[in-house]
Amino acid sequence: PGFPDFIGADNFLRVISDERIRDPFWRVFLWTVVFAGGSVLLTLGLGLGFAMLLNSRDLPLKPLFRSILIIPYAVPGWLVVTTWRGLLNPAYGPVNLAMENLFNTQIDWFANPVLVKIAILFVNMYLGFPYMMLISLGALQSIPGDMYEAATIDGANGRQQFRWITLPLLLVALAPLLVASFAFNFNNFTVIELFNNGGPPMSAATVAGHSDILLSYTYRLAFSGSRGTDYGFAAAIGVFIFFIVGPITYFNFRLTRQFEEVGA
Repeated sequence: PGFPDFIGADNFLRVISDERIRDPFWRVFLWTVVFAGGSVLLTLGLGLGFAMLLNSRDLPLKPLFRSILIIPYAVPGWLVVTTWRGLLNPAYGPVNLAMENLFNTQIDWFANPVLVKIAILFVNMYLGFPYMMLISLGALQSIPGDMYEAATIDGANGRQQFRWITLPLLLVALAPLLVASFAFNFNNFTVIELFNNGGPPMSAATVAGHSDILLSYTYRLAFSGSRGTDYGFAAAIGVFIFFIVGPITYFNFRLTRQFEEVGA
């Protein structure tokens, strides 16, 4: 709280003119797109793989496997992220201890900019694949079996059936979910903040970290910068984020409409 002061477009100009803000902003933006897109692809790939496995008629103990695979979805996300942070701890984490015993090496998942991003994508995949699996399993079970029988009679093998029957029909059902998943992960503050607080730092000249996404970077600019609680600047960054996310969302909805036309 304080006295109001009209500053015009100063906050917007800072994003463009201040190199300490502009350069980290675009680096963070690129990682945000990679994080959101990579999370969607990884969760879809793993979830669809398990769904096809559970949809197989020859798999025994389906209810047991289905229950086990749903566990990550049933546990609160903050608890899962915190648990994986402990499992990957470079000093006493079970993963590093096992690697030290087996390969005589240790990996610092939190200090290396590349490894921390890989770890975050893995944790987010672990969190998100059960939901993709459930939706994919329902979509697979809704595909008529006579379509596969007709394809088999026409000489199509398993790969061709998946390419021309399973995948197009799945995308019709999953396209809205993929759009929503991309938008959610674009602003997935919880995983980034709880796993490594956006670190490691890029440099001493900025509050941004190598694993920060736009939302966590905005949070640090507003509450961790030298100016203290800078709500006005945070709002200006939010406007820039809107103009970036807007076209991406429009493209995603156009893509969804194309899948709906294919399904019709």
